[in-house]
Amino acid sequence: MAEQLPPGQPIGAGRGRGYAMAAGRDVSGGLEAVAVALWPPGETPPPFQYSPDSVPGADGAIDPTEVTFPGCPCRAHSCTARSCPCLRHGERCRVLQSAAPLFECNAMCRCGDGCQNRVVQRGLQVRLEVFKTAKKGWGVRALEAIAEGTFVCEYAGEVLGFAEARRRIRAQTAQDSNYIIAVREHLHSGQVMETFVDPTYIGNVGRFLNHSCEPNLVMVPVRVDSMVPKLALFAATDISAGEELCYDYSGRFRNLPLTEGEQKASEEGNVLRKPCFCGSQTCAAFLPWDGSLFPAADTHSESSP
Repeated sequence: MAEQLPPGQPIGAGRGRGYAMAAGRDVSGGLEAVAVALWPPGETPPPFQYSPDSVPGADGAIDPTEVTFPGCPCRAHSCTARSCPCLRHGERCRVLQSAAPLFECNAMCRCGDGCQNRVVQRGLQVRLEVFKTAKKGWGVRALEAIAEGTFVCEYAGEVLGFAEARRRIRAQTAQDSNYIIAVREHLHSGQVMETFVDPTYIGNVGRFLNHSCEPNLVMVPVRVDSMVPKLALFAATDISAGEELCYDYSGRFRNLPLTEGEQKASEEGNVLRKPCFCGSQTCAAFLPWDGSLFPAADTHSESSP
């Protein structure tokens, strides 16, 4: 049970895993540019350490804060696609329609802080609320209208190597919530880049987002200072104030359909999966499940009663 703070005392977000939250208080503890509300009174999520950005995981395999990209030479207040090597996508409004890698200007760039190619790195800019749902535990809803294409928030947490991500997944019980996300990017060379983020112990408001088979958010890997991407969530459609925010945990939204092999693995793994309560007309009945973090031999043992 989370420790209750005296009235008027700020939340100790970012100061350890045991801080308390109360309705009406800022879930981020002042670490975001915009406060994150909490509802209802008397209900608090399990404690975790709030961090607006991803951090190196406990395994120390990857450091997402390391600056390895060179900066652009642009001296203008705001970069343009014609001259800036960082700006690969053209206009930002096309981010949801493009499949090419997205790079923002970084700490080494000469352009100003007001550059149009600095969006995700500015962090949360819209008003959100963490709230208790009827069937899905905690969720997130918009407290203001959000236009399609708007950056909403990052899915931040510990960035892990494959071995640690698999260890944590295998240590979970059927009753545990799984926050670990695996993002795979397929390169033209045939290589696959994998990013594993776990906000179980250290994370931001993104950890409370629920799955939907018809989501209103889409996740886009965005690189700023290094090849380790920020997992940015953008509005996939116009969102009304009060609407719950959801994304597709499988990453299939606006992407390719399941292959025959993936579909078979998905069906065989149903015993390991949890029911989906998104309520959409195209609901798949189960939450997405990634069997790649389980060795083939372990899948049967995990499935056994």
